Amino acid sequence: MNRHERRAAAHHDSKASKPGRASDAAAFYQAGLKHQQAGRFLDAQVSCEQALSADPNHVDALHLMGLLALQARQFDHAIEWIARANAQDPSTDYLYSVGLALAQQGLHGEAFKAFDGAVQLKPGDIEFRLSHGKALEQLGRLTEALSSYHEVLKLDPRHAGAAYACGFLLLHHLGRAEEALAYFSLCEQIAPNHAGALEQRGQALLGLKRPAQALLDSQRAHALSPDNPDTSNNIGAALQMLGRDKEALPWFEKAIGLRANFPTALANRALTLTQLQCFDEAFAAFDQVRRLAPDDAEAELNLAQLQFLTGDFERGLAGREARWRTAMRPANYPPFSQPMWRGEESVEGKTILVYEDEGFGDSIQFARYLPLLAARGARVILVVGDALVTLLSQLTCVAQCLPKSQASWPAFDMHCPLCTLPLAFGTRLDTIPSAPSYLAAPPARAQAWEEALQTDLGPRNRLRVGLAWSGRPTHVNDHNRSIPLRSFAPLLGANAIFISLQKDPRPDDKAQLTKSRIINVGDHLPNFTETAALMSCLDLVITVDTSIAHLAGALGRPTWLLLPFTPDHRWLLQRDDSAWYPSLRLFRQGEARDWAEVMARVQGELAARIAAR
Repeated sequence: MNRHERRAAAHHDSKASKPGRASDAAAFYQAGLKHQQAGRFLDAQVSCEQALSADPNHVDALHLMGLLALQARQFDHAIEWIARANAQDPSTDYLYSVGLALAQQGLHGEAFKAFDGAVQLKPGDIEFRLSHGKALEQLGRLTEALSSYHEVLKLDPRHAGAAYACGFLLLHHLGRAEEALAYFSLCEQIAPNHAGALEQRGQALLGLKRPAQALLDSQRAHALSPDNPDTSNNIGAALQMLGRDKEALPWFEKAIGLRANFPTALANRALTLTQLQCFDEAFAAFDQVRRLAPDDAEAELNLAQLQFLTGDFERGLAGREARWRTAMRPANYPPFSQPMWRGEESVEGKTILVYEDEGFGDSIQFARYLPLLAARGARVILVVGDALVTLLSQLTCVAQCLPKSQASWPAFDMHCPLCTLPLAFGTRLDTIPSAPSYLAAPPARAQAWEEALQTDLGPRNRLRVGLAWSGRPTHVNDHNRSIPLRSFAPLLGANAIFISLQKDPRPDDKAQLTKSRIINVGDHLPNFTETAALMSCLDLVITVDTSIAHLAGALGRPTWLLLPFTPDHRWLLQRDDSAWYPSLRLFRQGEARDWAEVMARVQGELAARIAAR
């Protein structure tokens, strides 16, 4: 006997029998209930019809007719019958049944009202609370849904379903992966070897960039449920994040084999093929994603990066505008009422506000277009991150350079994201504005740094080398771009002075830095102006792909850039120079992806440079 049957039977037994037609109705209902309990649903329906013929308002018969319709998935009829029963007796059970029927019909607003009424009448009922939370979730009232699931956990702290629901809601709808992780762990603790909780915890760990742990959870989930395509995709994604792309590829292919129309796995496969430099296959994989999910902006953006990387600037720059439709869309870009400029209209005599829409390195790289914009007759207002304001204020083509932290802006006619300027100017490989330098440190600050270095280090009789080894930890490609400081150890034996340009080193690197012979001045570099002034006093900068590389290139400083096997799109392929910065020299990983091999080449070149000096 299920929950509804038990409650219907108890409800019937609690009522006093009535004489005459009411007694006949009760007898027919009782027969119908026995038929239902025995699985004879058609007979149960006939008995209920007989009961309602004797008493059209017989509450239990109306309710049972609704339950029979629910079992038959005849939701319209179920709603009608249970609503009639509820009109006769607004019982908690009937409200809950109405809610189930409405939810099955997708009428979530009405279902919520029924579940809310049920919860008000019986706040300690766990099933009511769960359904209440689900209805709120369906209505997009996510914080309230989470509170409803929390109430279940208060009633039963070891309710695995509620713990799982909290984690799923936090991870997939509220974007709070760290909190979600705790709930999936609780669920797995309550119900060991819960494949779903392990699979979801793996996803949460991937979101938190903890791929080694994500891999372990995903492998456990796969052992419990080997035919789950999401788990196979998670294993591939973890391996991909660990830089083990050859191992990742078969897992994406397995996921696609289990679910042919799986755009996420297809997109991940395309990214892995890109990292392996199997470009023809990667393009084909992206074509599959576009056929299956034509509105997938993230896949469109990744395809654009591949087009850009392989030299197709026209499609690559146009495709990069898909970033406005992705979950990674430029953060905090204001909803300006003025039109966005993408190069079509004349800007002669107009004021255009150019707003930083991506990272500091991008802002430095694309600041080169501001003189071109001013040359078209525009009055340029530039808005950038606070750390860049002083440096970029020196650009004579900029009427005003303002910090993003400012609350309001002067009047303007149009706006343009800084990273849209290459598209607006129709940039192609042979039309990149690539002056030897287009930024400069304030002479007074450069002189102050020179004096400080000579005071601390003595006469300038050895090569001064600036080092940067890691970028922003939250960058989507940080695992490919950043290098542990210990990897630079082979360089440090050279007869040169090494100065850290690194801001906020990571804990392991900080410990290594303290023990090394590198001079750490990071605490004295509060903004890019000071970093530029220090760079002006150096002979060479050696850096990974981060804003330091862009700053050094924009200043025209000799710079050696260390790149992964498949680099960011702007560095293109198979060249040791930069199309964007004439002073850069590129040192690329080989197919083995071995930073030690890169460092060996850098060490040899550094020794030759010191000898030549």
